[in-house]
Amino acid sequence: MLNHKGVTLLEAVVVISIFTTASVVVTSVIIQGLRVNSFANEQNEALNNARRGVEFMIKEIREASTSENGSFPISAADAQELIFYSDLDIDQETERIRYFLDGTDLKKGVIEPVGVPGTYPSGNEVISILSEYVRNGADPIFYYYNEDWPADQVSNPLTQPVEVDDIKFVKTYLKINIDPTKAPNPAELESSTTIRNLKDNL
Repeated sequence: MLNHKGVTLLEAVVVISIFTTASVVVTSVIIQGLRVNSFANEQNEALNNARRGVEFMIKEIREASTSENGSFPISAADAQELIFYSDLDIDQETERIRYFLDGTDLKKGVIEPVGVPGTYPSGNEVISILSEYVRNGADPIFYYYNEDWPADQVSNPLTQPVEVDDIKFVKTYLKINIDPTKAPNPAELESSTTIRNLKDNL
C-alpha cells in the first residue's frame, strides 16, 4: 500500500497562524524599539541644546556690568526671569539682556542701547529661544545669593522679592523633558557663577 505523505489543510493553517503571530510580535518589537530610540535621540538633542544655552547664559551673567546710562548691572531678578546688562557682542556697548520662561521655552531678549546716554527701548527687543522643553513648572530657574555665600546657608538662596543690590552669585536650574508622560524623568541641569563686577569676598 502506498503511503502518501503531505501537509493537511489543518496543519497548513496552524503553520500560517504561528508564522503570522510571530511576524506581528517581531514587527511590534521593532517598531517599539524604533520609537524608544527616536525618543532617546530627541531627548539627547534637547538636552545638548539646553547645555549649550546654559553655557552662554552663565558666561553673560558672569560679565554683567553697568548699563550705558549708569544703571546697576542687574535690573530685575525674579524666580523665572533675570534682566541684566552685559557687553554681549564685545562692541564696547552694554546690551540689556533678559532671560525668561515662556511656557516651556527659555527665551532670551536683547536690546541694543540707543543714543547717549544709552536708553533701551522695549520695542527694540529681539527675542530668541534658548532652550525648549523646559519643565520647571513653578520651580525657579534662577537662584540668587549674597556676598556671605557659601558660609551663610541660612539666608541663601535669597528669598523673593530679591534686592538686586544684594546679589553676588547666581545659580541656574533647568529640568528638560520632551515628553513628561514618558520615562525617564526630566534631566536636570545646574550651573552657577559669580558676577565678577559685583563680587566682594567671593
